[in-house]
Amino acid sequence: MNEPRPREKAADLDLKREVHQEPVLPDRASPGGQGTPAKQVDAKRPAREATQQQVADVQSDASSTDGSAREKPVAPKQSGDGPSPARRRRNRSRKPAGARQGAGGANSSPTDVGSSNGKASEEAKPARAPEKAAGAAPAEATKSNAGDAEANQDDRKRSSRSRRPRTRRSPRPRSDTDRVMLVHADVKGTQIAVLEENTVVEHYVTRHDDRSIVGNIYLGKVQNVLPGMEASFVDIGESRNGVLYAGEVGIAGDEGDEVPRIETVLKAGQPILVQVTKDPMRAKGARLTALVSVAGRHLVLVPGAGSLGVSRRLGDAERSRLRDLAQVLKPQGHGLIVRTAAEGASKSDLEKDLERLVQTWNEIDSKRKGAKAPALLYSEPELELRVIRDLFNRDVSRCIVDDPNLESMLRDYIRATTPDLDHRLELFSGDLPIFEEFRITEQIRKSLDRRVWLPSGGHLVIERTEAMTVIDVNTGKFVGKSSLEETVFRNNKEAAVEVARQLRLRDIGGIIVIDFIDMEDAGNRDELLKTFRRALDQDRTRTQVFDISPLGLVQMTRKNVSAGIVESFSDPCPTCEGRGILIHEDIDN
Repeated sequence: MNEPRPREKAADLDLKREVHQEPVLPDRASPGGQGTPAKQVDAKRPAREATQQQVADVQSDASSTDGSAREKPVAPKQSGDGPSPARRRRNRSRKPAGARQGAGGANSSPTDVGSSNGKASEEAKPARAPEKAAGAAPAEATKSNAGDAEANQDDRKRSSRSRRPRTRRSPRPRSDTDRVMLVHADVKGTQIAVLEENTVVEHYVTRHDDRSIVGNIYLGKVQNVLPGMEASFVDIGESRNGVLYAGEVGIAGDEGDEVPRIETVLKAGQPILVQVTKDPMRAKGARLTALVSVAGRHLVLVPGAGSLGVSRRLGDAERSRLRDLAQVLKPQGHGLIVRTAAEGASKSDLEKDLERLVQTWNEIDSKRKGAKAPALLYSEPELELRVIRDLFNRDVSRCIVDDPNLESMLRDYIRATTPDLDHRLELFSGDLPIFEEFRITEQIRKSLDRRVWLPSGGHLVIERTEAMTVIDVNTGKFVGKSSLEETVFRNNKEAAVEVARQLRLRDIGGIIVIDFIDMEDAGNRDELLKTFRRALDQDRTRTQVFDISPLGLVQMTRKNVSAGIVESFSDPCPTCEGRGILIHEDIDN
């Protein structure tokens, strides 16, 4: 197997990232429910009505940064022309093939405000004016930067749309699920697996020779400003320039004020303090923000801001307690965010964490004053420490590490930040490698497949395209017992839970379209969406889910922070260049 590429995800804040294998049988099941039919009948209704309103563009920059990009997708609209899909369906004989139907409209689920550079899912960060340098004139975009601008155009289109009011996510109820973390280190790098009831739900991997730069703080140098893109390219000393959009510059102003044009704020050659919120991916450079923050175990320090926020994932009583403590501790001239991991923390714990954060920021500020752009001022901790910081909380029953040196380092950190969790950290002492002992390797291999089997015999097919990820739900060999509607409903509910798990494990981000099997009963459709949203509540990465569209599709977005598990353990085919097909050479014959 190829060596894994680096893939690091941020957790709690959106850190953000399985599988029952069955023998391959015919894709579709007979609705008759008796034996194995001679000819499988598709339970889907593939025919689309031409009069239906096409699916609206689900616009949400799932790669948005650190709580600063808060736009929500525009709701799909239901066409009012012609008879409804249900009426057309009633005019036909009952059979598996037919027009798709669904409840129109879009009702985004409550979401948490997140951060993609190691901070918790918290309240919004305040804007802060960047530093300016005089006497710099704009420069034309270089050829390479123009290519980056084109590659990042999709990101800009999503983040430039009108904003919607943010809705609060309900506090996540404490689960009785047995949650375990496994940390495996070797000469190549480190892998961390998060298990729920012995099933892998999140996986993190990195190599020693190629680390993520998410969360790093740089003194960058503006290379060029592109008014037409409302963005600028900033040299941060890496192989490619990072991109900084107008909404991320942090221009101070009252809420609701129009953001000034980026060319009036930034000039070529100007030094600017920036933080990486998204690693470079494919043709895109690193995503940057000027709204810098420093994350700790319990708190996030927002230098130069004045606001105070508390994680929305906490219950009202705990939020109120922590807010009162934070009001007392908040340093003058800085903003403060209380993370989800602070649940149950004492005032002393918060004070120690804040002291470390203030010291870290003072060091960054001191380096900035004497540095010449571009320069690295602060580097996020290694993957192991970052995941422990963001994920290892009171919901985790055990954290097992197979390397003595790494275990010692993590134990020192836990004792310094959350000493009451020290007894949950342990050193692995089994005969087999830790990932084989817990059957992690087997589950990771299955997560690389296109097809994922469901307990009842149905299956998912997961396909990634340039614009989005498409997930198809099939009944497979599941034929049910009572009726077609009941069979489809049960299959869809299993699929909804499995899709939510696959999104976390594979760390799939961006626009996601799920083609559930059509259901005639509106109550079943509503129950399916409730099941899906409940399953997504366990996901720390910010998601937005819309109602079933007129075409019978569920559209959603998930914040995109890093490459997924497939990219980490695979390379494009050198023969077909990843297309999966070979073009015939004899086209002219």
